[in-house]
Amino acid sequence: MPKKVAQVPFIQSLDRGLTILQAVATSKQPVTLGELSELLGVDRSSAFRLAQTLRRRGFLSTPAGRKDYILGSSMWTLSRQYDWSNMLVRVAHQELKALALNLNETAHLAIREGRSALFIDSVHARHVIVVAGQTGELVPLYSTAHGKALLADLDEKDLRTIFGSDPLQRFTKTTIKTVPALAKECVGIRERGYALDEAEYMEGTRCVAAPIRLNNGMIVGSIGVSAPASRFLKEHYPSHSKSVIQCARKIGELLSVADEVAAQSA
Repeated sequence: MPKKVAQVPFIQSLDRGLTILQAVATSKQPVTLGELSELLGVDRSSAFRLAQTLRRRGFLSTPAGRKDYILGSSMWTLSRQYDWSNMLVRVAHQELKALALNLNETAHLAIREGRSALFIDSVHARHVIVVAGQTGELVPLYSTAHGKALLADLDEKDLRTIFGSDPLQRFTKTTIKTVPALAKECVGIRERGYALDEAEYMEGTRCVAAPIRLNNGMIVGSIGVSAPASRFLKEHYPSHSKSVIQCARKIGELLSVADEVAAQSA
C-alpha cells in the first residue's frame, strides 16, 4: 500500500490570508471582494474581515475612490528587505557551474531589473577567448537571450508598458527594433522553451538562455551560455538549448521544493 502522507496541522484563517495575498499579487487588476469570496469559498463578510485585517497591517491597500484590493506598502517593504537574488544564487550556483563545465562555455544567471537583465552569478569557460560579462552587469532585456527569456510570458501590451512605442535602440544589425517584433519573439520563446541571441547586443557572439520557472509557472530568473560565434555554431543550438532548458528546469524544481511539500501537507 502507498505510504500515507502525514497531515500537518495548519491555521485555516492564516492559510486563507496567504491565499488572498497570492491572488492579489498575481492579478493584473485590483481584486474585488466578490472575487476573494469566490476564491476562498466563504461568504463576503468573512472575506471582508480577512482582507481588512491584511489592509490594517499594510499588506493590502485600496486604490483611491475604489473598494477593491491591491498590494500594500508592507509587501513592498518586505520584498526590499529580502534579497531574492542571493537566495537564487545559493540554490542555482552548483547547477550553473555544472552547465558551464558540461558545455565548456561561459554560463550566466540573471534576473530582471527594470528594463535590464542583471547578471547575478557567472561561471567562465576554460578557453583563452571567452565572452565577457561579469556578475553585477546590466544588459538590455530585448537584445539579449537572458533578457528575452525573462520577458517570455509578456504580450505586446505588457511590453509597451515597459518599453513604450518608440523604436528600440539598435546595438547591431540583428537587434530587434520594434515592440511588435519583440512580442512575436516572445511567442517563439514560449513555444520552444529558450531564447537566442544572434549577435543582437554584441557583434560576434551567440547565446542561448531559458527562463527559470517556479512550479506555478512564474518566471523568476534566466540561465544560459554565451560564446564567440566562431566556436558556438548554429548547429550547436539543439544540444546547447537542451542542456540549458534542463538546467533551468532543475533550478525551478529546487526553488519549488518548499511549495510542493506544503501542497502535500495541506
